[in-house]
This record gives sequence, structure tokens and C-alpha cells, in this order.
Amino acid sequence: MFISANSLKEIKEHYSKNLTFYSGTEIKQIVKQLAIKRLNISSSEYILGDTILLSESDILFFNSALKRLKKKEPFQYILGETEFYGLSINIDSRALIPRPETEELVDWLLACLDYETHHKIADLCAGSGCIALAVKAHLNNSDVIALEKEADAIELIRENMVRTEIDIAVKEFDVLDESAYDSFESNSFSCWVSNPPYIPNSDKEGMDKNVMEHEPHLALFVSDSDPIQFYRAISSKALVYLKESGYLFFEIHEQYSYEIINLLEELNFVNIELRKDLQGKPRMLRAQKSNFIP
Repeated sequence: MFISANSLKEIKEHYSKNLTFYSGTEIKQIVKQLAIKRLNISSSEYILGDTILLSESDILFFNSALKRLKKKEPFQYILGETEFYGLSINIDSRALIPRPETEELVDWLLACLDYETHHKIADLCAGSGCIALAVKAHLNNSDVIALEKEADAIELIRENMVRTEIDIAVKEFDVLDESAYDSFESNSFSCWVSNPPYIPNSDKEGMDKNVMEHEPHLALFVSDSDPIQFYRAISSKALVYLKESGYLFFEIHEQYSYEIINLLEELNFVNIELRKDLQGKPRMLRAQKSNFIP
């Protein structure tokens, strides 16, 4: 046994001693969330629960989680769930962990679309499905489709549909494959949104260990020779499949914001707007399909 007593208090103390690279506040939140999920207790029960006794399997669970944390595996993967825009979703190494700036992107998108109108919306490179599900949760009158290439991620999207009880369409889809778009109807979508791979391979050396060793590289990295290839593919097809004045939303790499703006201008998109995230970094773009394409 890795602790001297089988109480929740002992677990708290053991985690504090062994997770030296986390802050005290972070450790408290980690133990709290693990305990609430594992022991099926409420927040108030946790606060008053130092004397709660753990079974041998509970202790093995906390020991396993601690070993994974010490290897810098993301806590969300260990917990198996995360919060995104008011939804609780499953998350593991099949998809990227949703970031706060992606919630900001969803917030911006929702502010631009009328809730009462029926929209047809696509989330391209959907990953866990977090964007598509959050959008559908607020635009229940609309049709939302999650487009994703990786079979494992598609399975995760379907799990999250069950968990959230939100019904969206899901399609295996490679945005870089021109033929993938053939089933779509021209001028039919109100909005496309995408958080595609955008980190150049050359940036790998500066990435945190927890990202490099645990999050899916296919969802993160692109060639140094063409770091905006996904934006080029999606934007050119958006001209065909968006309605007039339809919206295109992107999460972007801060270093390539003006390259993507130039791309959108060359494609005759209008009302192009760059927004900064809460850290002051340019991370989001919005554009509209022009009513006139020369």
C-alpha cells in the first residue's frame, strides 16, 4: 500500500508531497475532482470527508492516477472528462484537450447567428466534437455536422453525443481531400468553423512534455513548408459551399494571422476580423462570403 492509512485525508497529504511541480491550489483541485468522480460524492461531502475510508481498489485508482500525473500526463485525460462551454464531455488521447480560446471562438460564433433561424453549420477537424456540440446546444433549431478524419476521434464524438444527449451529424472527412466535399450542396451552409492543425513541426522542441507525449500529433502539427495548408483548403471550399454572407470562423496560430488574412482577402472574403484571446494573442478570425464573387 502506498499510503499508511486508507483515508481520503491520507490521499490528500500523499499527493501534496509527491506532485512537487504542481501548485498547492492545483493539487487540491486535482484530488477533489478525482475523489468526487471515483467515490461518487458531492463537493460538500468532499470538504467534510477527510475521514472517508477507501477500499483497496480506490487506493489503487489514486495510486495509478498519481503515477500518470508524475509522468506529466494531462489531468483531463486521467479524469477522462472536461468542461467545455457548459458541457461535460469525455476526453482522452483520441483528441486534443479543448482550450479556453476555443470557448471564446464558440462564443463569438454564437453571437453572430440568430438563434431563431434554421442554420446549417459544419465543424471541420472536429476532434472531440466539443465545438459542434456546444453550437448545437445553443442553436437547437439548426443542423450541425462534425467533420473529422480520424476514426478514433469519430468514436469519441459519438460517445460525447450520448453523454450530452445532443444530436449532431458526424462524417468521416479529410478536409485536404478535394473529393470529400462532393456530397455537399453548393451555397447551403450558414457557417463553417474550424480549429485545424496549425503548429509547425519546427515548434515541437519548445512544446510542453505533457502535450508532446500525450496529445495526438496529427491534430497539432503541420509541415513547416506550408503551415496554413488547412486554412487554404477550407477557405477555398467555403467559397463554394457557404451561402452568400455565410460565416467562416477559424482558430489560428498567432504567428500566421496576417498570412491567413491575406489568403481570405485573395479569395474575396469580406468583413474579415481578427480577435485576440484573453491573453491578448491574435487567435481567432472571422470572415464572410461576399455577395459578389468576380
